[in-house]
Amino acid sequence: MNLRSVDLNLLVILGALLDEAHVSRAAERLGLSQPATSGALDRCRQLFGDPLLERSRGGMRPTPRAEALREPLKAVLEELRALVGAPEPDPARLRQTVRLVMADLPTSTVVGPLYARLAKSAPGITLAVQPWHGAAAALEALARGAADLAVSVFPTVDAGFRREELLREEYRVLMRRGHPAASHFGLEEWLAWPHLLVSGRGGTQGSLDEVLARLGRTRRVGLVVPSFTMAPAAVAGSDLIAMLPTRCLPSDAESFAILEPPITVEGFPLHLAWHRRRDGDTGLRHVAGLIRDLFAEERPPP
Repeated sequence: MNLRSVDLNLLVILGALLDEAHVSRAAERLGLSQPATSGALDRCRQLFGDPLLERSRGGMRPTPRAEALREPLKAVLEELRALVGAPEPDPARLRQTVRLVMADLPTSTVVGPLYARLAKSAPGITLAVQPWHGAAAALEALARGAADLAVSVFPTVDAGFRREELLREEYRVLMRRGHPAASHFGLEEWLAWPHLLVSGRGGTQGSLDEVLARLGRTRRVGLVVPSFTMAPAAVAGSDLIAMLPTRCLPSDAESFAILEPPITVEGFPLHLAWHRRRDGDTGLRHVAGLIRDLFAEERPPP
């Protein structure tokens, strides 16, 4: 092939199309019109002799040929950028959407401050927070290009992903102020009252039950709710006792008793994850940096 006949701009557009698997989102990211991006996709199909992106349920899906091109193309584009010394784009001038998927654990406390910082540093970036369907679904969305960043607990990820620990979360016990168990709190008092459990799938067993089982003990779960944000109100108006991550504790501490668990219950790490093919995305890296800063500044647990 005569390289003089190849428009290198097509490779840049193809890189965005393979990342996004969506013509409109790729066009928005590149600052092009949708017709121009669609035309570039047609030319890429001719260049590689392959459909590259095919329509499927819920959007477009890369062909096997496109998947094989993804990493080599990314490497070539990175080398070209380094060769020509292209400066890093200014986040303040970016016009793109960064799609963030996270569980409700950090969402309620992070999204407001994150947007406030983003509005000052990169006002052209639209932050789209997507609903949470579990860690496996979040990683799948990153792999498909349906999401850009994910924040949650990811015990393991494969080689195609980047994962870094933002913080380690701890548990505290929450009950209404004046609860009969609060004055002489211990394991027996804890287990004598019904518990509130947070489970997005409606399960009645959690990490505490595993610890209690090793001690030969059980608890009675009186209420299961799908979201951490629902827990304080339910506890405030009842004798329920909840064990919550510290960042889900209510800010109105005067209405509650907050205590350490009477037995050791291991906390968990909170991770930030994205797909490696997005390493060169300035907008994604900017939002990821703001998320890191926010979690690094968080106060220690009560």
